[in-house]
Amino acid sequence: MRVPLSWLGDYVDLDIPLDDLAARLDTSTAVVAGIEHHGVSDDDGNLGLFRVGRVLEAKKHPNADRLQLCVVDVGESEPYQIVCGAWNFGTGATVAVALPGATLPGGLVLERRKLRGEESAGMILSEQELELGQDHTGIIVLDDGEPGTPLGDVLPLQDVVLDLEITGNRPDLLSVYGVAREVAALFRLDLASPPGRDPAPVGNELVDVTIEDFDGCPRYIGRLLRDVRIGPSPLWLRARLDAAGMRPISNVVDATNYVMLGLGNPLHAFDQTTLAGGKIVVRRARPGEKLRTLDGVERDLDPSDLMIADAERSIALAGIMGGEDTEISDQTTEVLLEAANFEPTGLWRTSERMRLRTEGSNRWEKGVDPYLAEQAAAWATELIVSLTGARFVGHTDAKGVLPERPVVRFRPEQASAFLGLEVAAEEQEDILTRLGNERRDGEYVVPTWRARDLVREVDLIEEVARFHLADVPFTLPVRREMYGRLDRAQRVRRRVEDTLASLGFSEVYTPSLVEQDRDERALRLQEPITVELALLRTELLPSLVETARRNAEVGNAPVALFEVARAYLPRGDAELPDERVRVAGVAEGGFLHVKGVVQALLRSLHADASWSRAQHPLLHPGKAAETEAGVVGELHPALLAGVWGAFELDLEELAGAARDPVPYEDVITYPAIHQDIAVSVGEDVEVGALVDAARSAAGPLLREARVFDVYRGEQVGPGKKSAAIHLTFQSPERTLTDEEAAELRGRIVTALAEDFGAELRA
Repeated sequence: MRVPLSWLGDYVDLDIPLDDLAARLDTSTAVVAGIEHHGVSDDDGNLGLFRVGRVLEAKKHPNADRLQLCVVDVGESEPYQIVCGAWNFGTGATVAVALPGATLPGGLVLERRKLRGEESAGMILSEQELELGQDHTGIIVLDDGEPGTPLGDVLPLQDVVLDLEITGNRPDLLSVYGVAREVAALFRLDLASPPGRDPAPVGNELVDVTIEDFDGCPRYIGRLLRDVRIGPSPLWLRARLDAAGMRPISNVVDATNYVMLGLGNPLHAFDQTTLAGGKIVVRRARPGEKLRTLDGVERDLDPSDLMIADAERSIALAGIMGGEDTEISDQTTEVLLEAANFEPTGLWRTSERMRLRTEGSNRWEKGVDPYLAEQAAAWATELIVSLTGARFVGHTDAKGVLPERPVVRFRPEQASAFLGLEVAAEEQEDILTRLGNERRDGEYVVPTWRARDLVREVDLIEEVARFHLADVPFTLPVRREMYGRLDRAQRVRRRVEDTLASLGFSEVYTPSLVEQDRDERALRLQEPITVELALLRTELLPSLVETARRNAEVGNAPVALFEVARAYLPRGDAELPDERVRVAGVAEGGFLHVKGVVQALLRSLHADASWSRAQHPLLHPGKAAETEAGVVGELHPALLAGVWGAFELDLEELAGAARDPVPYEDVITYPAIHQDIAVSVGEDVEVGALVDAARSAAGPLLREARVFDVYRGEQVGPGKKSAAIHLTFQSPERTLTDEEAAELRGRIVTALAEDFGAELRA
C-alpha cells in the first residue's frame, strides 16, 4: 500500500519526524518497505525558482516548426523568453514555470541556453516533469494565478510516499484513512471524521437492484447519476492517484479509485444506458455463459462465479473486473455507481481460477468492512457530482443480514502475564479504545473494520503488545524439562547432510516444479504459475545437473553440490503422489570418486549395500551402479563438459539399512592372513555378485573381500573376464592356521564355481 503523506495529513496531524513515523509503523503495524520522495527538492532555495507564469506572447519558433517561442511573465521586472515543444496553450495561458538554476525532479539543472538559435531561459512544465503524473504530451495549464506566485502554493510540488507491506489479516490498512486511524492511535493524535459528505439527491428515481445470492453479496448500494460530463480529473486528484500507484483515467473512474484508496472499499461505475432493462442483478453465472472483461479478454464463466448482471446478461465479475460492454466512455452521460460488499472466499477462487488479480480483488479477498459501503457510496457520489456536474437522482440499498460486531472477553492481568511486562489496566483500556474497541463490563466490542481479525482474547492481548514491543525485556523462558527428540528418519537425514558437508559438498535448494520430466506420469498442476513450473518432479538429479552447469559456466570450481528434498511419484489413479525424501549429489570427478562418496555415506550410517549394474538416462553406459536405495554413476558426457559423478538415494531406504553404531568392539590383536585369488567368469557376471558370494561362503572369518583388478584378453578367451579378489581372514579369538585359511579359500572357490561357473586361474 502506497500512502502519500500529503493525503495522510488530511486526516491526522503529521507533526512527527518522518523517521519516527516510519520506525513506529514498522515496529507495531506493518513493514515499511520504502520511503520515496516525490517532486521538487527544497534544497538551497530551489522551490523559489518554480513559479506561476502568464504567457504574454506565443508564436512559432522561426527555425523549428514543432517549437513555440514564448514570452512569459514570472513576476519579475522583465519577462522571460522560453522555447517550448507543447502546443496545448497560447497567449494568455497561466502556466507552471521553472527558472534558470532550478533543479527538476530527477536531478536535471536548468540553464539559459539557445535552442535552434533562440535563447530559452527556463522551462514551461508538464505533469511528468514535476512528477505529478505521467502526461508529457502537453504542459500544465492552470486555472488562474498571479504571475510570480510560488508554484508550491497552487500545485503539490513535494510529497513523501510510504510503501507499506500489509499482511492478510489487516485489510483495514489497505486505505489511507485506515493508516491514518492507526497513526492516530499510535501517537495519541486526533483523527478527522471519515471523508465524504453525502449530497442530497435531486430526484427519487427507481434504481432496480436484485440480489439473488445474499451469501455472496450481503449488500449492494446502487446510485444513479445523470447529466455526467466525462473528462480529465483535476491535477490534484491525478497527482494523488499517481503517487499511490494508480493510473488516472477519467473523472468518474478516478473518483471510484480515489475512494477505494482512501477508504478501502472498492467501487465500480457502469454506463447506465448500456444496461438492459436498466437493472442490476447479483447472481451466479449461468452454464456456458461468457464475459469480455475490461482488459479485452473473453472469459468462460463457471456456475460458481458471482456476477453482476443486467436483465439479459452478465456485465461484470463481482468485485474483480467490469465488463467491456458497460464501461465508462467519453460519451457516457448516465452512471450507475456500485458500492457493495462481497464474500471473500468465493471471490478469491474465481480470481485464482481466472488468474486475474486487481486492486479490488486484493481487498475483497482479505475481507472488507461490510458497513463501509455506505460511506464509500456517499464520498464517491460527492466527488462525481463535484467533478462532472452530475445530478444525483436515485438510490437503493439492498442488503441481507450483516454480521454483528464481535464481543471478546478480556482480562488485563492475562495481557501482562503474556507480555512478561506489567502494563496498567487503565493503559490497556486506553490502547484498546484508541483502536476503536468499546469496553463493556469486562468485554470489548470490536469495531467492524477489525471484525475478521480480533475474535479471541489473545488477539486483543496482541494489540496491547504491539504498543509495547520496545519495552519487552529480552529474557529466555525457563525450561525445566526438555520435550521431544529426533525420530530415526530425522537422525538419518542429519547424518547424511553432515557427512556430505564434511566431504566438501555444498547444499542447494532447487524448485520442486519443473518444465518436463522423464516420467510421463508426472503430476501436472491444474493452474501452474508458469509453463516452466508445471510438473511435480519425480527425481532430483536433473535439477542438480542444471545447477552444476550454471556454476561451471561462471567459473565456480570445484563444484560439488547436494540436495535433500522430496520427489513426487505418481500413484495410479490416486490424487496425491507418493512423496519420497531423497538425497542427490553432483560433483566433478568420475565414477570411482562419487562411488567413494556414497560408500562414505553408507559407512556413516553403518549400512551395507549390494550393488549391481544399472542403466540411467543421465549416467554413462557401463559406469553406473544401483542398489535398493538408488543409483550412482558417472554423468553422461553429453550433459556436462569434463568428467562428473552423480548419485540419487532414497532416504527412507537408507534409514531402513542404517544400523545403530556398535558402542565398542575389541581391537583384534591376532594376525590376519591375506590371500589373492583370480577367477575367470562370463562377461555378464557382475564382480559385486562375486564378492557377495565369497562373503556368504566364508562367513564372519572373512574380514575383507574386494576386487582389485579386472582383466580381459587372450589369456581368458572371448566373452570372458578375469576378476582378481583380495581376501583377508582373521579371527578375534585365535591365530588362524594356514590350513584353516586354505579351507576358507576352498569354500569360496567352490561357491564361485557353483554359482557362476568360475574357474580358478593359476
